[in-house]
Amino acid sequence: MTKKKILLIEDDEQMAELLERFLVEQALKVSHVTRPSEAMALLELEKFDLIILDLSLPEMDGLDLCLKIREITDIYLIISSARSDLDDKLIGFENGADDYLPKPYSPKELLARIKSIFKRDGFLKTESIENKRFVLDDEATQISFDAEVLKLTLAEYDILKLLINRMGQTVSREAIANSIDSHRFDSGVESINILIGRIRKKLDPQKYDTFIQTVRGIGYRFVEK
Repeated sequence: MTKKKILLIEDDEQMAELLERFLVEQALKVSHVTRPSEAMALLELEKFDLIILDLSLPEMDGLDLCLKIREITDIYLIISSARSDLDDKLIGFENGADDYLPKPYSPKELLARIKSIFKRDGFLKTESIENKRFVLDDEATQISFDAEVLKLTLAEYDILKLLINRMGQTVSREAIANSIDSHRFDSGVESINILIGRIRKKLDPQKYDTFIQTVRGIGYRFVEK
């Protein structure tokens, strides 16, 4: 099996050395950069499977870099940061992060989250769901809408898959939170609302609630138009 390639964006050299050594020992390939400009240049030249992104970086804040990365790629992205404030977490997920891991943490916890992502990416049994406009491919972790693959983060994929599977039914916010694999996000109401908003925009930027309707006080309902 080809080794997975990880881009580590971390300006703390000691932390980066620790993580890089540990991940390489786990048969992963790691490229380390300290500056956002280096990261963007490398992403243009090479293909990576996952990004580990620190937030306190030179040149620009990691949350802004997350947005810039999402402009050119939808590969998996884990934020690794000493900033554990809820607002930073919410902005991180809103800007496209798949997971948020507050420092300090054990490298083993980071590895567990990476393995969870890669397991979903390549080792799940295929489950294809089709209707007139949506095609869901669980092996590829993809959902196509009108024959075009949607660019979804893992958390967005989990939510949209659940809503499509329960089309026409009201799904509670608790059920939505429980559907998201691993520790991808803070499961509060604000996080769910942000993720739903991002999915709505990707489905139909002009008509915000075309497919996902809000059921006040309960959750959401998916209705195909």
